Amino acid sequence: MSPTHSLPLLLLISLLLISTSTSSSDSDRVSELQSLQSRSKSGIIHLDDHSISRYLTSTKTPRPYYLLIFFDATQLHDKSELQLKTLHSEFSLLAQSFIANNPNPSPNLFFCDIEFKESQQSFSLFGVNALPHIRLVAPHHSPKQSEQMDQGDFSRLAESMADFVQAKTKLSVGPIHRPPFLSTKQLAFIAVATLIWIPFAIKKIVKGETLLHDPKLWLAGSVFVYFFSVSGAMHNIIRKMPMFLADRNDPNKLIFFYQGSGMQLGAEGFAVGFLYTIVGLLLAFVTHLLVKVRNLNAQRFVMIVALFVSFWAVKKVVYLDNWKTGYGIHGFWPSSWK
Repeated sequence: MSPTHSLPLLLLISLLLISTSTSSSDSDRVSELQSLQSRSKSGIIHLDDHSISRYLTSTKTPRPYYLLIFFDATQLHDKSELQLKTLHSEFSLLAQSFIANNPNPSPNLFFCDIEFKESQQSFSLFGVNALPHIRLVAPHHSPKQSEQMDQGDFSRLAESMADFVQAKTKLSVGPIHRPPFLSTKQLAFIAVATLIWIPFAIKKIVKGETLLHDPKLWLAGSVFVYFFSVSGAMHNIIRKMPMFLADRNDPNKLIFFYQGSGMQLGAEGFAVGFLYTIVGLLLAFVTHLLVKVRNLNAQRFVMIVALFVSFWAVKKVVYLDNWKTGYGIHGFWPSSWK
């Protein structure tokens, strides 16, 4: 065979070998990721600087897989406002649900996490400077080109994360499989205990010896519901508000009252709720118990004390509202009194 004819043949063979090597390398990486995923109980693959190089920076695009990466920092898990532990748990729930609903996705989607202390170079590579932070690396993307999940995509936790994944990858995540509140064994135990307890409960109810027949319980429950309502406790639970904050200017000083209408701390809600409850209890005492006292002098003295304490409590609430919001509350005499 002449050299002129053998040269194109050699080039063709070389290209085939390079293509086969690249394909084999990509399939090896996919197999490795699948193996790591199968060994992970949470469905999340833990990455570090070396594995980022292995599966991202040293590979040619397009890669045969997506990587959804959760950037974590264990030293910030105690920062309740970041909710890193909750978001990581929801991220794991998303990964497990996707794996259960999609045994053989095409292309592959792998859920990963990176820890800051172990992989500071990777944080710098992706340009991550604040947490929480989640990025989707598409097959044709470099780390800098990857898409960041917005804060709004955390709002409904795993469900909103799934919407982001479906919108960006066109892969169907499927339903989120949340674990039941109670296990099967716990439900069976509760059912057996209830069946045993029912005869005794019926006997107590017939005799009128239950706690529900105790007026003191209803009184305490009413006061609790009143305090719970006026203290903003439901707001604190829904928004997961802290009881207090550390002063930025002096870390040894705690802030219990936050000035500004956009935020309410738990401590200030309880303080105002306590003042409201004092007024409510005094009003109930005066209208239901004090009227039964026969001594007029005692009635007048208690009435004056109740009015004085109520006036002080209301004045404090008005002062705190004015200090917090900047809006003043002014009293006016009736025009006929002038």
